[in-house]
Amino acid sequence: MSDFKQELDARGLNCPLPILRTKKAMNGLESGDILKVVATDPGSVKDMEAFCKQTGNEMVSSSEAGGDYTFMIKKG
Repeated sequence: MSDFKQELDARGLNCPLPILRTKKAMNGLESGDILKVVATDPGSVKDMEAFCKQTGNEMVSSSEAGGDYTFMIKKG
């Protein structure tokens, strides 16, 4: 999937930094825009799911490959 508005590289960052940077990036997007987040912290999987539920954003997809966790989040 390549139809995202912005990409956030959160590799090498540990909780809570991936979520904080995701929140900041989402604030700069408009409703319906998609943010691609790539993180290496395994805890980010549950964190991103919780973040989406709490903020009303939609987790379009979530995947893992070679230790990189990729999230596509649509701003609500």
